[in-house]
Amino acid sequence: MTSLLIKNAHIGDGERTDILIRDGRISEIAPGLEAPGVATEDAVGAIAIPGLVDAHTHLDKSLIGWLWYKNDIGGGNLMAMIDNERAMKARLGLDPHVQSMRHALQTAAYGATLIRSHVDIDTDGGLRALEGVMQTADKLADVVEIETVAFPQSGLTIREGTAELMDQALAMGADLVGGLDPCGVDRDPKGHLDVVFDLAEKHGKGVDIHLHERGEMGMFSMEEILTRAEALDMTGLVTISHAFCLGMNDYQRVEAMLARLAALDVRIMTTAPASSPAPMVKQLMAHGIRIGAGNDGIQDTWGPYGNGDMLERAKFIGLRNNLRMDSEVKTALDICAGGGAEAMAKPRRALEVGAPGDVVLVRGETVVQAVVNHAPRQLVVKGGHVTARDGKPLMEAP
Repeated sequence: MTSLLIKNAHIGDGERTDILIRDGRISEIAPGLEAPGVATEDAVGAIAIPGLVDAHTHLDKSLIGWLWYKNDIGGGNLMAMIDNERAMKARLGLDPHVQSMRHALQTAAYGATLIRSHVDIDTDGGLRALEGVMQTADKLADVVEIETVAFPQSGLTIREGTAELMDQALAMGADLVGGLDPCGVDRDPKGHLDVVFDLAEKHGKGVDIHLHERGEMGMFSMEEILTRAEALDMTGLVTISHAFCLGMNDYQRVEAMLARLAALDVRIMTTAPASSPAPMVKQLMAHGIRIGAGNDGIQDTWGPYGNGDMLERAKFIGLRNNLRMDSEVKTALDICAGGGAEAMAKPRRALEVGAPGDVVLVRGETVVQAVVNHAPRQLVVKGGHVTARDGKPLMEAP
């Protein structure tokens, strides 16, 4: 079903109205709509917001559905955590299709209709994780759109054979080329970025690179990324996730970098971390930089936090960026919805005629209250298709 009439919903903080979705897109918004033969849902005064967007997560990593994982590996040593995760995946015999189904359905029940997932490609697991997530993407096509990034989590040049696996991953359908801390992980920024951008050029794909490196090291890596983007004319095709270095205290240094990012239409994905420096969304927006947000990994070997709720993530963005006015909190929500879709180069999720028929009904007096309380989801609609009701997906997780 791709046509649906939603009655008696508040769009934002406006008066009650009706939303008609035909053939997967919003065709009319007005009170008193009638659509004979079209399924109808009564919002009973709930607030309608656009479908949410998790623009940075790891569907193959979650331990949802398993006994609680006791974490004895601290966050101070990145490589120790990477090695531990790789070992635990093998020890537990995790099925990436099953885990990604559990994760994606939980996120979708919270209102996400679009997900970008970085998927581990390494010489231990080979292409198994990507195969599992792609299977999930096919199975959940009517529930949530899933985009994949081939991600060399364990290193690229330091693990012989990984570049070849990345090449195969892109050939089999991964949507983007991933990368990770060219200096801090591979300790070979030129070699690492040469492989990433060579693969992007070969396969005609965009790039989304994890950049946890802070301060001047991160700025150096970012400059090298941008130099390659310029040389290959990849304006609008490069994303930098986390970008902790943009949270450094040298304002003039950051401003100069933001101007260069804006000129190349580089997109920034943030998780609004509480314990790391982070790019400030107002500063990015002043330069016209497109921003998306994500939950990153949830309930995995890296940490116990997260539940897949992008409405809660909007609250975290507000807290991290000191967004207090109602208009500012609505900006945080947009980063987790329509703005996030635009950062992914996807059609903007918005409650307007012609937009994708992705609608979430939430309870609250106002939109801002719904964000702050990350209110329960009454209904989730993807392209006119009801996918979740009262916080539960209609498709059962494995």
